[in-house]
Amino acid sequence: MTFKEATDYLFTQYPAFTNVGASAYKPGLENIKKLCKLLGNPQKKFKSIHIAGTNGKGSTSHILATILQLSGYKTGLFTSPHLKSFTERIRVNGVNIPEAKIIEFITSYKSDLEAIKPSFFEITTALSFQYFAEQNVEIAVIETGLGGRLDSTNILNPILCVITNIGWDHMDLLGNTIEKIAIEKAGIIKKNTPIVISENQKEIEHVFIEKAKNENAPLYWSDEYTIHFKTYLPQGQRIDIYKNQELIGKEIVCALAGKYQLKNLKGILKAAEIAKKECGLTKINFQNTIKSLLEVKNYNILKGRWQILKYKPLLIVDTGHNFDGIKEIISQIESYKYFQLWMILGMVKDKNHQKILEILPKRAKYIFCEPQSHRKLDAEKLLEMAKTNGLEGIVIKNVNEAIKYALNIAETSDFIFVGGSNYVVAEINDL
Repeated sequence: MTFKEATDYLFTQYPAFTNVGASAYKPGLENIKKLCKLLGNPQKKFKSIHIAGTNGKGSTSHILATILQLSGYKTGLFTSPHLKSFTERIRVNGVNIPEAKIIEFITSYKSDLEAIKPSFFEITTALSFQYFAEQNVEIAVIETGLGGRLDSTNILNPILCVITNIGWDHMDLLGNTIEKIAIEKAGIIKKNTPIVISENQKEIEHVFIEKAKNENAPLYWSDEYTIHFKTYLPQGQRIDIYKNQELIGKEIVCALAGKYQLKNLKGILKAAEIAKKECGLTKINFQNTIKSLLEVKNYNILKGRWQILKYKPLLIVDTGHNFDGIKEIISQIESYKYFQLWMILGMVKDKNHQKILEILPKRAKYIFCEPQSHRKLDAEKLLEMAKTNGLEGIVIKNVNEAIKYALNIAETSDFIFVGGSNYVVAEINDL
């Protein structure tokens, strides 16, 4: 079996949520428990930090993993989805899982998988747990796939849990109110296990307070940290860090330039603090925490987060794909000076398109594309919906052709943004 045959088998026999949407989602922990029992319960052989949230959990996971690596811990990292290769999902000390390990896993357990009939994500989760155990990682940073309470990663007994924020996404699966979504995310809170909340959203804070109380879990908010944005840099952004209004980090460079990262950083700083004080990870120090902000892309390659691909004209891509993510993107675009804004956008079907379209800038010129996915929203349909919201544009279905078109006619002082979906960003050739 080749690597392509192994991954094709996964994607065809056990369709990924990324490809087909809700039909691939199997809520509940029965299958993952069966899989992990088959593997000797590898999730019990390493310590873990468990991360959930609507937006920001990928960036949070990558930076926390970098902090742990810089502190001298052998660190596993499990995230999703991948942008270019399936191997990106599972890393040890920043190195992707070898293709041979994936082939070996599928070959060894093919008949068991066909008997259990797990989802794509359940298989991927079990594979990551087995690989981390085999590699004798000291600590693994594990990102939930969708939700929390019924997510297959939720069989972990972590030493620390982190919830980044709660926003409008996957309402068909998690609930149609912010409170219902928060309850699902809060499902990762475990008995006697510290929980850090990155963003204190007053309307739902009671959900976390009640859940933490019921589980006797120490609850920590990140409000004592304040991040002040200073300026954008070619390598990211410059910030000042305050704790309880005292300056503790001056002119710090963060390689992730998205202004929305300032919300994530509060939770990351608090999580690093609690991991050291309460969870036995005593080798963590503030210097390595600060260094991780600059080094995260070197230690754990992180693409598609406010990533600059060209300067004249300015070409930026971002994987933000739900209402809250797009809202943050628009806010950041508005902080730049430019002559003309170009928006190259593609989306999947199961999003609140109307809510997103209502907040998009009217003066931008739009090029609508579509990802090569069964979940894609047809670009012509997206254009029709956009027109009813006062937006004008054209359709170029292939994102790379759309970028080429925009670059050919844009002025050097223009701003070109590409996004709307993880899968659109994943198809960009120069990423």
